[in-house]
Amino acid sequence: MNKVFVLSSTKEPLMPTRPARARQLLTRGRAAVYRMQPFTIILKDRETGDTQPVEVKVDPGSKATGIALVGHFEQQGAVVLWGANVNHRGQTMKNNLESRASLRRGRRGRKTRYRQARFLNRTRNAGWLPPSVESRVGNTESVINRLATRCPITEVSIEIVKFDMQAMVNPEISGTEYQQGTLAGYELREYLLEKWHRTCAYCGAKDVPLQIEHIQPKALGGSNRVSNLTLACKPCNQKKGSQPITVFLKTKPELIKKIQAQAKAPLKDAAAVNASRWALKNRLEKRWPVSCGTGGRTKFNRTKQGYEKDHWRDAACVGESGERVLIREGMKPLIITAKGRGSHQVVRTDKFGFPRSKAGRIKRVHGFSTGDIVKLIQPKGKYAGTYIARLAGIRATGQFDIKTPTAKITANHKHFQLIQRNDGFEYAAS
Repeated sequence: MNKVFVLSSTKEPLMPTRPARARQLLTRGRAAVYRMQPFTIILKDRETGDTQPVEVKVDPGSKATGIALVGHFEQQGAVVLWGANVNHRGQTMKNNLESRASLRRGRRGRKTRYRQARFLNRTRNAGWLPPSVESRVGNTESVINRLATRCPITEVSIEIVKFDMQAMVNPEISGTEYQQGTLAGYELREYLLEKWHRTCAYCGAKDVPLQIEHIQPKALGGSNRVSNLTLACKPCNQKKGSQPITVFLKTKPELIKKIQAQAKAPLKDAAAVNASRWALKNRLEKRWPVSCGTGGRTKFNRTKQGYEKDHWRDAACVGESGERVLIREGMKPLIITAKGRGSHQVVRTDKFGFPRSKAGRIKRVHGFSTGDIVKLIQPKGKYAGTYIARLAGIRATGQFDIKTPTAKITANHKHFQLIQRNDGFEYAAS
Protein backbone atom coordinates (compact mmCIF):
# COMPACT_ATOMS: atom_id res chain seq x y z
CA MET A 1 0.00 0.00 0.00
CA ASN A 2 0.97 3.65 -0.31
CA LYS A 3 2.55 5.25 2.73
CA VAL A 4 0.38 7.61 4.79
CA PHE A 5 1.24 11.30 4.79
CA VAL A 6 2.08 12.81 8.19
CA LEU A 7 1.94 16.43 9.33
CA SER A 8 3.34 17.89 12.54
CA SER A 9 1.10 19.78 14.94
CA THR A 10 2.20 22.97 13.14
CA LYS A 11 1.22 21.42 9.76
CA GLU A 12 4.81 20.94 8.64
CA PRO A 13 5.23 17.87 6.37
CA LEU A 14 7.09 14.94 7.90
CA MET A 15 8.19 11.64 6.37
CA PRO A 16 5.29 9.38 5.27
CA THR A 17 4.68 6.38 7.51
CA ARG A 18 3.33 2.85 7.18
CA PRO A 19 -0.46 2.40 7.33
CA ALA A 20 -0.07 0.16 10.39
CA ARG A 21 1.90 2.86 12.23
CA ALA A 22 -0.67 5.50 11.28
CA ARG A 23 -3.44 3.23 12.62
CA GLN A 24 -1.61 2.93 15.96
CA LEU A 25 -1.20 6.70 16.25
CA LEU A 26 -4.91 7.24 15.56
CA THR A 27 -5.98 4.53 18.00
CA ARG A 28 -3.82 5.91 20.81
CA GLY A 29 -5.11 9.44 20.23
CA ARG A 30 -1.71 10.82 19.27
CA ALA A 31 -2.94 11.81 15.80
CA ALA A 32 -6.12 12.81 13.99
CA VAL A 33 -7.28 12.47 10.40
CA TYR A 34 -6.34 15.65 8.52
CA ARG A 35 -7.58 14.66 5.08
CA MET A 36 -9.26 11.57 3.64
CA GLN A 37 -7.80 11.71 0.11
CA PRO A 38 -4.88 11.46 -0.19
CA PHE A 39 -5.05 10.05 3.34
CA THR A 40 -3.15 12.32 5.74
CA ILE A 41 -2.85 12.39 9.52
CA ILE A 42 -1.75 15.25 11.76
CA LEU A 43 0.20 14.62 14.96
CA LYS A 44 -0.96 16.21 18.19
CA ASP A 45 2.29 15.98 20.18
CA ARG A 46 5.11 16.72 17.71
CA GLU A 47 6.07 20.04 16.17
CA THR A 48 9.20 18.89 14.31
CA GLY A 49 10.84 15.72 13.04
CA ASP A 50 13.79 14.43 11.03
CA THR A 51 13.24 14.13 7.29
CA GLN A 52 15.15 12.56 4.40
CA PRO A 53 15.33 13.80 0.79
CA VAL A 54 12.16 12.97 -1.16
CA GLU A 55 12.07 13.21 -4.95
CA VAL A 56 8.82 13.59 -6.86
CA LYS A 57 9.08 11.82 -10.20
CA VAL A 58 6.69 12.48 -13.08
CA ASP A 59 5.85 10.59 -16.27
CA PRO A 60 3.54 12.99 -18.17
CA GLY A 61 1.16 11.51 -20.73
CA SER A 62 -1.72 12.42 -22.99
CA LYS A 63 -4.46 10.54 -21.14
CA ALA A 64 -2.79 9.81 -17.80
CA THR A 65 0.26 11.00 -15.87
CA GLY A 66 2.21 8.85 -13.44
CA ILE A 67 3.55 10.36 -10.20
CA ALA A 68 5.83 8.66 -7.69
CA LEU A 69 7.39 9.91 -4.47
CA VAL A 70 10.81 8.35 -3.98
CA GLY A 71 12.66 8.60 -0.68
CA HIS A 72 16.45 8.53 -0.73
CA PHE A 73 17.88 6.78 2.35
CA GLU A 74 21.48 6.08 3.29
CA GLN A 75 21.00 2.34 3.88
CA GLN A 76 17.95 1.39 1.78
CA GLY A 77 18.75 3.60 -1.20
CA ALA A 78 15.89 4.86 -3.40
CA VAL A 79 12.50 3.55 -2.23
CA VAL A 80 9.07 4.40 -3.66
CA LEU A 81 6.92 5.77 -0.84
CA TRP A 82 3.76 6.71 -2.73
CA GLY A 83 2.41 6.45 -6.26
CA ALA A 84 -0.56 7.74 -8.23
CA ASN A 85 -2.01 7.82 -11.74
CA VAL A 86 -3.65 11.12 -12.68
CA ASN A 87 -6.32 10.71 -15.37
CA HIS A 88 -6.76 13.85 -17.47
CA ARG A 89 -9.86 15.34 -19.07
CA GLY A 90 -8.09 16.97 -22.02
CA GLN A 91 -10.09 15.10 -24.64
CA THR A 92 -13.36 16.04 -22.93
CA MET A 93 -12.37 19.70 -22.97
CA LYS A 94 -11.37 19.49 -26.63
CA ASN A 95 -14.72 17.92 -27.54
CA ASN A 96 -16.63 20.59 -25.59
CA LEU A 97 -14.74 23.41 -27.29
CA GLU A 98 -15.28 21.89 -30.73
CA SER A 99 -19.01 21.51 -29.99
CA ARG A 100 -19.23 25.13 -28.88
CA ALA A 101 -17.38 26.32 -31.97
CA SER A 102 -19.67 24.36 -34.30
CA LEU A 103 -22.76 25.81 -32.62
CA ARG A 104 -21.42 29.34 -32.96
CA ARG A 105 -20.58 28.80 -36.62
CA GLY A 106 -24.08 27.43 -37.15
CA ARG A 107 -25.73 30.44 -35.53
CA ARG A 108 -23.56 32.82 -37.51
CA GLY A 109 -24.51 31.15 -40.79
CA ARG A 110 -28.26 31.31 -40.25
CA LYS A 111 -30.46 34.10 -41.60
CA THR A 112 -30.42 35.94 -38.30
CA ARG A 113 -28.65 38.99 -36.93
CA TYR A 114 -25.10 39.02 -38.25
CA ARG A 115 -22.44 38.40 -35.63
CA GLN A 116 -18.94 39.29 -36.66
CA ALA A 117 -16.32 36.60 -35.99
CA ARG A 118 -14.26 37.43 -32.90
CA PHE A 119 -11.43 34.89 -33.06
CA LEU A 120 -9.04 37.50 -34.50
CA ASN A 121 -9.84 40.08 -31.80
CA ARG A 122 -8.31 38.15 -28.94
CA THR A 123 -4.65 38.16 -27.94
CA ARG A 124 -2.75 35.29 -26.36
CA ASN A 125 -0.39 35.68 -23.45
CA ALA A 126 3.19 34.48 -23.66
CA GLY A 127 3.36 30.75 -23.01
CA TRP A 128 -0.25 30.19 -24.07
CA LEU A 129 -1.26 26.55 -24.47
CA PRO A 130 -4.43 25.05 -25.97
CA PRO A 131 -7.03 24.45 -23.23
CA SER A 132 -6.75 20.67 -23.50
CA VAL A 133 -2.96 20.86 -23.05
CA GLU A 134 -3.20 23.50 -20.32
CA SER A 135 -5.58 21.17 -18.48
CA ARG A 136 -2.98 18.38 -18.44
CA VAL A 137 -0.27 20.72 -17.18
CA GLY A 138 -2.54 22.34 -14.57
CA ASN A 139 -3.80 19.01 -13.23
CA THR A 140 -0.30 17.63 -12.73
CA GLU A 141 1.06 20.85 -11.24
CA SER A 142 -1.89 21.07 -8.85
CA VAL A 143 -1.39 17.51 -7.58
CA ILE A 144 2.35 18.02 -7.07
CA ASN A 145 1.82 21.32 -5.22
CA ARG A 146 -0.63 19.60 -2.88
CA LEU A 147 1.80 16.75 -2.28
CA ALA A 148 4.43 19.34 -1.33
CA THR A 149 2.23 20.44 1.58
CA ARG A 150 2.11 16.84 2.88
CA CYS A 151 5.58 15.51 2.10
CA PRO A 152 9.07 17.14 2.34
CA ILE A 153 9.82 17.24 -1.40
CA THR A 154 13.36 18.36 -2.21
CA GLU A 155 13.70 17.79 -5.97
CA VAL A 156 11.82 16.83 -9.13
CA SER A 157 12.61 14.40 -11.93
CA ILE A 158 10.46 14.53 -15.06
CA GLU A 159 10.33 12.64 -18.34
CA ILE A 160 10.73 15.64 -20.61
CA VAL A 161 10.24 13.93 -24.00
CA LYS A 162 8.62 10.64 -24.88
CA PHE A 163 11.11 10.14 -27.70
CA ASP A 164 14.47 11.80 -28.33
CA MET A 165 14.03 12.58 -32.03
CA GLN A 166 17.65 13.65 -32.49
CA ALA A 167 18.95 10.45 -30.90
CA MET A 168 16.91 8.36 -33.33
CA VAL A 169 18.32 10.14 -36.39
CA ASN A 170 21.89 10.03 -35.07
CA PRO A 171 22.26 7.69 -32.09
CA GLU A 172 25.95 8.56 -31.68
CA ILE A 173 25.69 12.26 -30.90
CA SER A 174 28.78 13.23 -28.93
CA GLY A 175 28.40 14.45 -25.39
CA THR A 176 25.27 12.45 -24.57
CA GLU A 177 26.57 9.22 -23.11
CA TYR A 178 23.13 7.77 -22.33
CA GLN A 179 22.27 7.63 -26.05
CA GLN A 180 25.02 5.11 -26.80
CA GLY A 181 24.52 1.37 -27.14
CA THR A 182 21.35 -0.36 -25.97
CA LEU A 183 19.51 2.76 -24.83
CA ALA A 184 19.46 4.33 -28.30
CA GLY A 185 17.51 1.30 -29.53
CA TYR A 186 14.92 1.80 -26.80
CA GLU A 187 14.22 5.35 -28.02
CA LEU A 188 13.67 4.18 -31.59
CA ARG A 189 11.67 1.06 -30.79
CA GLU A 190 9.35 2.83 -28.37
CA TYR A 191 8.62 5.50 -30.98
CA LEU A 192 7.81 2.91 -33.65
CA LEU A 193 5.58 0.95 -31.27
CA GLU A 194 3.54 4.08 -30.61
CA LYS A 195 3.42 5.17 -34.24
CA TRP A 196 2.40 1.81 -35.67
CA HIS A 197 0.01 0.95 -32.80
CA ARG A 198 1.98 -2.16 -31.82
CA THR A 199 0.81 -4.09 -34.88
CA CYS A 200 2.48 -5.60 -37.94
CA ALA A 201 2.25 -3.09 -40.78
CA TYR A 202 1.84 -5.84 -43.39
CA CYS A 203 -0.61 -8.35 -41.86
CA GLY A 204 -2.03 -6.40 -38.90
CA ALA A 205 -1.00 -9.03 -36.32
CA LYS A 206 -1.21 -7.90 -32.68
CA ASP A 207 0.21 -9.26 -29.42
CA VAL A 208 3.13 -10.92 -31.23
CA PRO A 209 6.87 -10.16 -31.19
CA LEU A 210 7.53 -7.37 -33.68
CA GLN A 211 10.76 -6.60 -35.53
CA ILE A 212 12.00 -3.29 -36.93
CA GLU A 213 11.67 -3.43 -40.73
CA HIS A 214 12.99 -1.20 -43.54
CA ILE A 215 10.18 -0.19 -45.90
CA GLN A 216 12.70 0.47 -48.66
CA PRO A 217 15.32 -2.29 -48.14
CA LYS A 218 18.86 -1.21 -47.32
CA ALA A 219 20.07 -3.44 -50.15
CA LEU A 220 18.17 -1.15 -52.55
CA GLY A 221 19.42 2.09 -51.04
CA GLY A 222 16.98 2.46 -48.13
CA SER A 223 18.13 4.61 -45.19
CA ASN A 224 17.93 4.15 -41.41
CA ARG A 225 15.76 7.23 -40.96
CA VAL A 226 12.58 6.82 -38.93
CA SER A 227 10.48 7.66 -41.99
CA ASN A 228 11.79 4.47 -43.65
CA LEU A 229 11.14 2.17 -40.69
CA THR A 230 8.10 0.20 -39.64
CA LEU A 231 7.24 -2.87 -37.55
CA ALA A 232 6.64 -6.37 -38.89
CA CYS A 233 6.09 -9.79 -37.40
CA LYS A 234 8.82 -12.38 -38.00
CA PRO A 235 6.99 -14.30 -40.80
CA CYS A 236 6.25 -11.08 -42.75
CA ASN A 237 9.77 -9.77 -42.25
CA GLN A 238 11.32 -12.98 -43.54
CA LYS A 239 8.85 -13.26 -46.42
CA LYS A 240 9.51 -9.69 -47.57
CA GLY A 241 13.27 -10.05 -47.36
CA SER A 242 14.94 -7.46 -49.62
CA GLN A 243 11.93 -6.93 -51.87
CA PRO A 244 10.57 -3.42 -52.43
CA ILE A 245 7.24 -2.86 -50.75
CA THR A 246 5.61 -2.36 -54.18
CA VAL A 247 6.62 -5.89 -55.13
CA PHE A 248 5.86 -7.54 -51.81
CA LEU A 249 2.35 -6.01 -51.66
CA LYS A 250 1.65 -5.78 -55.39
CA THR A 251 -1.82 -7.29 -54.85
CA LYS A 252 -2.65 -4.76 -52.11
CA PRO A 253 -2.24 -1.24 -53.58
CA GLU A 254 -4.41 0.35 -50.87
CA LEU A 255 -2.19 -1.07 -48.12
CA ILE A 256 0.91 0.27 -49.92
CA LYS A 257 -0.55 3.78 -49.94
CA LYS A 258 -1.55 3.49 -46.27
CA ILE A 259 1.93 2.36 -45.15
CA GLN A 260 3.73 5.02 -47.18
CA ALA A 261 1.46 7.76 -45.84
CA GLN A 262 1.75 6.60 -42.22
CA ALA A 263 5.54 6.34 -42.48
CA LYS A 264 5.82 10.01 -43.49
CA ALA A 265 3.24 11.31 -41.01
CA PRO A 266 4.52 12.43 -37.59
CA LEU A 267 3.32 10.68 -34.47
CA LYS A 268 -0.12 11.98 -33.56
CA ASP A 269 -0.23 14.21 -30.47
CA ALA A 270 3.54 13.92 -29.97
CA ALA A 271 4.11 17.67 -30.36
CA ALA A 272 1.21 18.57 -28.07
CA VAL A 273 2.29 16.14 -25.36
CA ASN A 274 5.91 17.29 -25.56
CA ALA A 275 4.71 20.90 -25.25
CA SER A 276 2.87 20.04 -22.05
CA ARG A 277 5.98 18.34 -20.64
CA TRP A 278 8.17 21.39 -21.26
CA ALA A 279 5.54 23.72 -19.80
CA LEU A 280 5.30 21.53 -16.68
CA LYS A 281 9.10 21.50 -16.33
CA ASN A 282 9.30 25.29 -16.57
CA ARG A 283 6.67 25.73 -13.86
CA LEU A 284 8.10 23.17 -11.45
CA GLU A 285 11.68 24.43 -11.67
CA LYS A 286 10.53 27.70 -10.11
CA ARG A 287 10.21 25.81 -6.80
CA TRP A 288 12.61 22.86 -7.00
CA PRO A 289 15.72 21.72 -8.87
CA VAL A 290 14.50 19.66 -11.86
CA SER A 291 16.33 16.83 -13.63
CA CYS A 292 15.12 15.39 -16.94
CA GLY A 293 14.99 12.05 -18.74
CA THR A 294 13.56 10.53 -21.89
CA GLY A 295 10.94 7.87 -22.45
CA GLY A 296 13.51 5.51 -23.88
CA ARG A 297 15.61 5.70 -20.73
CA THR A 298 12.53 5.22 -18.56
CA LYS A 299 11.62 2.01 -20.37
CA PHE A 300 15.22 0.82 -20.25
CA ASN A 301 15.38 1.34 -16.45
CA ARG A 302 12.00 -0.31 -15.84
CA THR A 303 12.71 -3.33 -18.05
CA LYS A 304 16.15 -3.83 -16.56
CA GLN A 305 14.67 -3.97 -13.04
CA GLY A 306 11.81 -6.28 -14.08
CA TYR A 307 8.87 -4.02 -13.18
CA GLU A 308 5.55 -4.28 -15.02
CA LYS A 309 4.45 -1.30 -17.07
CA ASP A 310 2.25 1.28 -15.36
CA HIS A 311 2.34 5.05 -15.40
CA TRP A 312 3.42 5.39 -11.77
CA ARG A 313 6.10 2.69 -12.15
CA ASP A 314 7.38 4.49 -15.24
CA ALA A 315 7.53 7.67 -13.18
CA ALA A 316 9.62 5.91 -10.52
CA CYS A 317 12.11 4.82 -13.22
CA VAL A 318 12.54 8.25 -14.86
CA GLY A 319 16.06 9.57 -15.37
CA GLU A 320 19.39 8.61 -13.81
CA SER A 321 17.90 8.18 -10.34
CA GLY A 322 15.53 5.54 -11.78
CA GLU A 323 18.29 3.05 -12.53
CA ARG A 324 17.99 1.51 -9.06
CA VAL A 325 14.71 2.10 -7.29
CA LEU A 326 12.84 -0.24 -4.95
CA ILE A 327 9.11 -0.72 -5.56
CA ARG A 328 7.75 -3.00 -2.86
CA GLU A 329 5.71 -5.99 -3.96
CA GLY A 330 1.94 -5.47 -3.77
CA MET A 331 2.15 -1.68 -3.80
CA LYS A 332 -0.84 -0.11 -5.55
CA PRO A 333 -1.27 3.49 -6.71
CA LEU A 334 -4.01 5.98 -5.94
CA ILE A 335 -6.18 6.71 -8.99
CA ILE A 336 -6.81 10.47 -9.30
CA THR A 337 -9.30 11.58 -11.96
CA ALA A 338 -9.67 15.23 -12.95
CA LYS A 339 -13.32 16.29 -12.82
CA GLY A 340 -13.13 20.07 -12.93
CA ARG A 341 -14.95 22.54 -10.69
CA GLY A 342 -18.03 23.25 -12.76
CA SER A 343 -18.74 25.27 -15.88
CA HIS A 344 -18.03 28.90 -16.77
CA GLN A 345 -21.04 28.93 -19.08
CA VAL A 346 -23.41 31.72 -18.05
CA VAL A 347 -26.38 30.66 -20.18
CA ARG A 348 -27.31 27.05 -20.85
CA THR A 349 -28.13 26.23 -24.46
CA ASP A 350 -30.28 23.65 -26.20
CA LYS A 351 -28.98 21.15 -28.75
CA PHE A 352 -29.18 23.80 -31.47
CA GLY A 353 -27.05 26.29 -29.52
CA PHE A 354 -29.83 28.72 -28.60
CA PRO A 355 -30.28 30.05 -25.03
CA ARG A 356 -32.32 27.73 -22.84
CA SER A 357 -31.89 28.95 -19.25
CA LYS A 358 -29.46 30.75 -16.99
CA ALA A 359 -26.90 28.80 -15.02
CA GLY A 360 -27.47 28.42 -11.29
CA ARG A 361 -26.24 31.40 -9.29
CA ILE A 362 -25.72 29.54 -6.01
CA LYS A 363 -22.73 27.20 -5.79
CA ARG A 364 -23.20 26.19 -2.14
CA VAL A 365 -26.34 25.30 -0.19
CA HIS A 366 -26.26 24.86 3.60
CA GLY A 367 -22.47 24.62 3.39
CA PHE A 368 -22.45 21.88 0.73
CA SER A 369 -21.63 21.96 -2.99
CA THR A 370 -21.73 19.40 -5.77
CA GLY A 371 -18.72 17.06 -5.67
CA ASP A 372 -18.14 17.24 -1.90
CA ILE A 373 -17.36 13.94 -0.18
CA VAL A 374 -20.08 13.48 2.46
CA LYS A 375 -21.37 10.99 4.97
CA LEU A 376 -25.12 10.33 4.85
CA ILE A 377 -26.84 8.86 7.90
CA GLN A 378 -30.32 7.95 6.68
CA PRO A 379 -32.44 7.20 9.77
CA LYS A 380 -35.35 5.42 8.11
CA GLY A 381 -36.96 4.44 4.84
CA LYS A 382 -35.96 2.15 2.01
CA TYR A 383 -32.35 3.30 2.07
CA ALA A 384 -31.88 3.49 5.84
CA GLY A 385 -28.20 3.20 6.73
CA THR A 386 -24.85 5.00 6.49
CA TYR A 387 -23.24 5.95 3.19
CA ILE A 388 -20.04 7.74 2.18
CA ALA A 389 -20.12 9.18 -1.34
CA ARG A 390 -19.86 12.33 -3.42
CA LEU A 391 -22.75 14.75 -3.75
CA ALA A 392 -24.20 14.29 -7.21
CA GLY A 393 -26.58 17.25 -6.96
CA ILE A 394 -27.81 19.93 -4.57
CA ARG A 395 -31.03 21.95 -4.50
CA ALA A 396 -32.01 25.21 -2.84
CA THR A 397 -34.78 23.27 -1.07
CA GLY A 398 -32.11 21.40 0.94
CA GLN A 399 -32.64 18.05 -0.79
CA PHE A 400 -29.33 16.53 -1.88
CA ASP A 401 -28.50 13.53 -4.09
CA ILE A 402 -25.76 10.95 -3.85
CA LYS A 403 -25.07 7.99 -6.09
CA THR A 404 -24.12 4.62 -4.64
CA PRO A 405 -23.14 1.53 -6.64
CA THR A 406 -26.75 0.30 -6.40
CA ALA A 407 -28.99 3.38 -6.32
CA LYS A 408 -29.43 7.14 -6.35
CA ILE A 409 -30.45 8.41 -2.91
CA THR A 410 -32.13 11.73 -2.15
CA ALA A 411 -32.13 12.99 1.44
CA ASN A 412 -32.47 16.16 3.51
CA HIS A 413 -29.33 18.19 4.13
CA LYS A 414 -29.69 17.66 7.90
CA HIS A 415 -28.65 14.03 7.49
CA PHE A 416 -25.36 14.86 5.72
CA GLN A 417 -21.94 15.40 7.27
CA LEU A 418 -19.11 17.02 5.29
CA ILE A 419 -15.95 14.91 5.05
CA GLN A 420 -13.95 16.69 2.34
CA ARG A 421 -14.74 19.57 0.02
CA ASN A 422 -14.60 19.15 -3.73
CA ASP A 423 -11.10 19.94 -4.98
CA GLY A 424 -11.67 19.17 -8.65
CA PHE A 425 -10.44 15.58 -8.43
CA GLU A 426 -11.96 12.18 -7.74
CA TYR A 427 -9.94 9.61 -5.80
CA ALA A 428 -10.17 5.82 -5.91
CA ALA A 429 -8.05 2.85 -4.92
CA SER A 430 -6.66 0.80 -7.80
